[in-house]
Amino acid sequence: MDSTLKNLAKAGISKENSTFEELSNSIVNIHQQTQTSALKAVNQMFTLRNWLIGCYIVEYEQNGKDRAVYGDKLLKKLEERVQTKGLNLTLFKLARNFYFLYPQIGTIFNISNLNNDSSHLIFNDLEKGATPSHQFMTPANTLLTKLSFSHIREIMTQDDSIARFFYETECIKGTWSVKELRRQIATNLYFRSGMSKNPQKLIESIKPETFTPALAIRQPFTLEFLGLNAKESIDEKDLENALIKHLQDFILELGKGFCFEERHKRILIDDEYYFADLVFYNRILHCNVIFELKNDSFKHEYLGQLNAYVSYYKENEMQDGDNPPIGILLCTQKGKKMVEYAIAGMDNKLFVSTYMLQLPDKTTLEKFLLDEMRNK
Repeated sequence: MDSTLKNLAKAGISKENSTFEELSNSIVNIHQQTQTSALKAVNQMFTLRNWLIGCYIVEYEQNGKDRAVYGDKLLKKLEERVQTKGLNLTLFKLARNFYFLYPQIGTIFNISNLNNDSSHLIFNDLEKGATPSHQFMTPANTLLTKLSFSHIREIMTQDDSIARFFYETECIKGTWSVKELRRQIATNLYFRSGMSKNPQKLIESIKPETFTPALAIRQPFTLEFLGLNAKESIDEKDLENALIKHLQDFILELGKGFCFEERHKRILIDDEYYFADLVFYNRILHCNVIFELKNDSFKHEYLGQLNAYVSYYKENEMQDGDNPPIGILLCTQKGKKMVEYAIAGMDNKLFVSTYMLQLPDKTTLEKFLLDEMRNK
């Protein structure tokens, strides 16, 4: 039994001549404590279940005697066979990936990752103490007790193992909600910390949202050439200033034919001023190209705003011989389906791309992470 619950039980039982107020408070306290313990237990079992499901699937894919019969359709066939709410194609894909990304969970069951012949060595190292090569791996017990699977699911969107460890560490230290974790991932906290001169201060500042041109745009936009100065935080204005400062490089990154026209183009709609971030003219396509910069994940309202600017340009700024303007939304992340639904039925040609800030100095970031672990 949890030590806190034991202490509460002893305090309630041994107290003589207690008042009605003390009785009611004791009942509320024990209810809250047991409820919290129950929720933690459920979360832990949910996480372990998902890892084991992933383990079973991978084991079958490697050793199942009739696996060739199902091939690529295995997970869909599995969903049809089990017919249990919550056990579906999405969960099976997620569980399989969870198993690959978090082999240390196997230490709970004293089994190794079946896809890695040397994984038992990693488990032994973790049990004895992290070696330099494994110091950026959150121990299984810490993951289970400190993070829900909903947290882990958000963190699994990061391909870089160091980025995942960063978000695990900061989420645990800051006791972030899933919503706060999602917000920090969407606004590239990992990259901003790597670029920051004072990452600790940045972390502490967090308080727990009919013309068809074939425009040749590289995707994602890799803006490593920006060379943003180290600051304590990076926002949309920093990105915009850097783009202006390195305008020639940015134009080359876009593709051929781009000519810079204006920054913060003032647009008057319904007696209210709005400002388009960057406006270009493409001499090959003979049209204006309007950029909106968002240091956030894609939201359909951003596209609606950009569409309004494009419509304004089409009605008020087009010259004889021009083709209809194009809008490009630069954001940190995007969901293809969300973009598809958002632009459905829109006449204007809109593009949504992603940008990536310069990669952080990994040596600096690793040192910061080690300091963070010592301070947990």
